Amino acid sequence: MKSVAVLVGSLREGSINRQLAKGIARLAEDKFVFRFVEIGDLPLYNDDLWRNPPEPVMRMKREIESSDAVLFVTPEYNRSFSPALKNAIDWGTRPWGQNSWAGKPAAVIGATPGSTGTATAQNALRGIVAVVDMIPMAQPELYFTYKPEFFGPDADVKDSAVRDLLRQWVERFSSWVDRLAMSA
Repeated sequence: MKSVAVLVGSLREGSINRQLAKGIARLAEDKFVFRFVEIGDLPLYNDDLWRNPPEPVMRMKREIESSDAVLFVTPEYNRSFSPALKNAIDWGTRPWGQNSWAGKPAAVIGATPGSTGTATAQNALRGIVAVVDMIPMAQPELYFTYKPEFFGPDADVKDSAVRDLLRQWVERFSSWVDRLAMSA
């Protein structure tokens, strides 16, 4: 079974993006093993730290490199994705010649209580994902408007329409990962 490194851009405990990611992971259990990658313990990127690389950075790089694909789940902060994700992406591209993201199939999703979802943040993040040599899934885009009644305890997706939407998204992501694996 293929593994997916999941990076959630919201670091707070009650993150709706983490809840969305866990809900998707539950729905995808027959297709993927989702591994949630901790990024809240990464120091701010500083090239000087490569003299003695921080263990959280090396752990994150190993987790990315051992995964078959990457899923970014981002909130929208000031019309962009979170600084926590940018920091993780920057660490993953270094040191020069050791880009942990290179060639990985990727997807970008996000949730917000607002009506436009995380459209602007996802667009900005997809641009960075491509620049660091990942292969982002372009469609379907998932701009998720979060409502508390959609999810139950343990990330169960209670709403049947939401469950169907997320399952369709999982199917497309699974096909994307499989297609890229066959062409490698």
